[in-house]
Amino acid sequence: MITTDFAPGSPCWLDLGTPDVRAAAAFYGTVLGWDYESMGEGGEVEGGMFRRDGKIVAGLGKLTEEGARSAWMIYFSVADADATTRAVRDAGGTVRVEPRDLDEWGRMAQYSDPLGGQFAVWQPGTSKGVELVDQPGSLSWTELYTSDAAAAKEFYGGILGWRFSDMELPGGGGTYSLITPEGLPDERMHGGVMQLPQEALALANGRPYWHPVFHVEDCDAAVARVRENGGSVQMGPEDAEGVGRLAVCLDPSNADFVVLTPAES
Repeated sequence: MITTDFAPGSPCWLDLGTPDVRAAAAFYGTVLGWDYESMGEGGEVEGGMFRRDGKIVAGLGKLTEEGARSAWMIYFSVADADATTRAVRDAGGTVRVEPRDLDEWGRMAQYSDPLGGQFAVWQPGTSKGVELVDQPGSLSWTELYTSDAAAAKEFYGGILGWRFSDMELPGGGGTYSLITPEGLPDERMHGGVMQLPQEALALANGRPYWHPVFHVEDCDAAVARVRENGGSVQMGPEDAEGVGRLAVCLDPSNADFVVLTPAES
């Protein structure tokens, strides 16, 4: 599970880059019950925060990078963004955004792993990250689709201090690697790595990509709202034994995310 103490290596923030901020705000507001709080419109910087029950659950910003696809960016907590940046370079990754301060809130940087999967880190200042997780309408899991799981585990394990435990998926579906920050118990697993053939990664032109999993109270109802509001469904809804009922979705700008109604414990 994800918690808001944000131990080093755990996901702590996420934001969506989209070509149409207003449309995205309306879509996620309907699908996930989020309220949108604008921090600027019409200027060079356009975006704001999503809240659920008054608590920040994600950020939203206008996509400005030429040729970039609309996607969710997941940030992992680190003690030192500059040291992490050096480690990324040493391990064969690429620095997309050099470490920089966001006022007193914290210090961030964005990267690509050696195969092109994009991710980010956050060194906390006055803000540790989002204010609600693992509850309906909030982040509950993170997932990397990649064509080389072994390489991904070596890279991210070294950069972010993760340990992995492998499980075989039912029906010959392959191996799924569960992620836990080093030194924490298995209860603090926060994500997984799934190997797929490169042709199955067409959404990112064959490159790996991360996506968020959002806890919802009724997966089928959430999927209906996705479809009714211009989104689409890549997979599901379907039941995953011991996990819950889930669906892989795309918003109207083709940013991918998963909705999950967890299995009763």
